[in-house]
Amino acid sequence: MTNKFQKGDVVVLKSGGPPMTIDAVPGDVKFLNERRVDYYTRWFKGASKDHGDFAEHLLEKYAPPQKK
Repeated sequence: MTNKFQKGDVVVLKSGGPPMTIDAVPGDVKFLNERRVDYYTRWFKGASKDHGDFAEHLLEKYAPPQKK
């Protein structure tokens, strides 16, 4: 199965939230030879960095706001 997103892509949750960068994709090795099943993302919340795992169907490509 092909991944919809690649490492370095910027995505958002379909339900909203901050832009997040894909750091690992499904199929990558996590630890102890365990394979990822979700996308591992990183983002900033203020000055603090945060991270999380999300299934592909919850994510969409980030589109920056249009300048007026």
